[in-house]
Amino acid sequence: MCGPLPAVAAAAGAGEGERVRPPYEVADVVRECGAEFLDRYRPSGEQRRVLRAIERCRTAALGGHRRECEVCGHEHTAYNSCANRHCPKCQGKERREWVEAEVGRLLPVDYFHIVFTLSHDLNPLIRVNRSLLYGLLFRAAAATLREFAHTRLAVQDLAVTAVLHTWGQTLTEHVHVHCLVSGGGLSLDGESFRRVPKRRRPFLFPVKALSRSFRDRFVAELRRLHRGGELRFAGQSAYLTQPACWETFLEKLQWQDWVVYAKPPFGSPSQVLKYLGRYTHRIAISNHRLLFVGNGVVRFRYYDYADGKRTKEMTLAAPEFLRRFLLHVLPSGFMRIRHYGLLANANREKLKRCRELLGLPVADELKTEATLSGSEDTVAPNSANRCPLCGGRLRVVEILRPQPHDTS
Repeated sequence: MCGPLPAVAAAAGAGEGERVRPPYEVADVVRECGAEFLDRYRPSGEQRRVLRAIERCRTAALGGHRRECEVCGHEHTAYNSCANRHCPKCQGKERREWVEAEVGRLLPVDYFHIVFTLSHDLNPLIRVNRSLLYGLLFRAAAATLREFAHTRLAVQDLAVTAVLHTWGQTLTEHVHVHCLVSGGGLSLDGESFRRVPKRRRPFLFPVKALSRSFRDRFVAELRRLHRGGELRFAGQSAYLTQPACWETFLEKLQWQDWVVYAKPPFGSPSQVLKYLGRYTHRIAISNHRLLFVGNGVVRFRYYDYADGKRTKEMTLAAPEFLRRFLLHVLPSGFMRIRHYGLLANANREKLKRCRELLGLPVADELKTEATLSGSEDTVAPNSANRCPLCGGRLRVVEILRPQPHDTS
């Protein structure tokens, strides 16, 4: 049976920037059943570091500070965050800062949401080639969009922000990349900005054609990686070392209908901003989806998209929950958010030219407009420095040093 990990004092209250603390957290699962999980499975060093970070996040183990209201004297203790990108409690500040840095590069055009999904048959191969095949997913999606921009819109490039997600609603492997794509770009001769014609279908490009092109690019590159000896085979993918099995595997991939999903364009730059905040720093599961943690099990809420997006509940043994959660820990240093086309560093002059053609010479103009739109992701971070009782200013009166906990 699960037992608690060595105790780490929980935070006295919600951490800075948190509005309502959910009743259960992934950290509770780690504390209760982390030891059993480690006995049963063999996680990587990176996965172990994630578990330790989540367990200690916003607890006395990391230190913090005590603040006091200058008006009513109310005291508030806040512990430091772990800053791990896989921690459910450490994404708010990073999301705000990233959005504030990126929104100034939005163009005043329609933006489209396109999702490229890999075949689930690739999952065993991905597990032992994460960096290589996640990177290939990015490149194949970006190259497909570039090709269609040239042939269907007669533009040099589109502005593309791509975000990697590796999970489904029940924490199983579902590797896909969300792409935020501008509805226009610089003309082939560089003399004008071409928008998507209104008469075109509302999904920017035909999804079936996108799907075939994306699939063909990915499989062709997979074949090249295999010829070069760059792929690793182990576990459930070990059988692919046999040439006949490899060819059969590729043939099966080639004849599948890969999923490319597209949405109609966003209505305004402020809606794009909300999308950015919602998708860029998401992790496999948020604490707010947890319904119960205890007695060796975890119950959580999920959407069943195959059943009309109905809300359902799932209960997993806690070690199995942690195993699924850790499937989505990215390789150390891997960039899960990438820019292509007009947003690539090499194309800064092209982006500048687009802004000039659209009458937007000052990069901060759109940022100001979006910020004033009332997006939930632009709440002033200074709100955390106000007293929750009277609204007075909270000032730091004591720095709390990290408290080592018993590991015996």
